[in-house]
Formats: sequence, structure tokens, C-alpha cells
Amino acid sequence: MTISVAPGPDTREGVRTGTAESTDSLTAPDIPWNLVIWNDPVNLMSYVSYVFQSYFGYSETKANKLMMEVHKKGRSIVAAGSKEQVERHAVAMHGFGLWATVEKASGGHGGKTGKSGGPGQGKGKRG
Repeated sequence: MTISVAPGPDTREGVRTGTAESTDSLTAPDIPWNLVIWNDPVNLMSYVSYVFQSYFGYSETKANKLMMEVHKKGRSIVAAGSKEQVERHAVAMHGFGLWATVEKASGGHGGKTGKSGGPGQGKGKRG
């Protein structure tokens, strides 16, 4: 009697983690992610600062600096970390009524991408 086994997730997992090189390639892309808060026409600046203080535990000075960046530049990177962690922060920001997105951090700019044309560009002012 012959037993045939279809390759499944367990079989592939054994192959993927068989070498250190493949393990590194699985975990390395997951590290640098940014939480971006976008300017919106709804929330007061004082409320945005309050959210940054109450949720992230930022000082009033840091929260106000990030809030002013959101207000003047249209966006601010307010947190960074693993993709899962930053996605949890984004969901929490949505719960506070803030417009938040998750983006992959770029290499040598301290997490700030400097890219223009991201989500919401050109949508803030109408008329």
C-alpha cells in the first residue's frame, strides 16, 4: 500500500525555513513601515494633538509639532514599526476619526519618504 501526500503548508514551511538565507528574506521586508496621518477638513488641530498625546503618549510639544506638520504639509509620519503594529495604529486612528494610511518606509531618510502625489494629494482644497 502506498500513501500519497499532497504538498501543503507544512511541507512548504519546512522548505522555506531550511536555510538561514530564506528565513532572513521572509522577515527582513516586514520591519520598516510608517503610519501617515493626513490633513482633513473635519478635525480641529487641537483634537488631532489630543489624539497623538492620548494614544501614543507623546508630549504636548511633540504632538503639536506633528499636528502642525499635518496641517501645513498635508501629512505627517507619526509612528513607525512592523507592518502589523503600524496597521493596528492605523485602525485606532480611524476609530478617532483621523485619516491614516500605512506605507513602507524608505531607506535613508529617517522614515520620511519625501514623496509627493500620495493618497489624498490635491483633495484637501476645492474650489
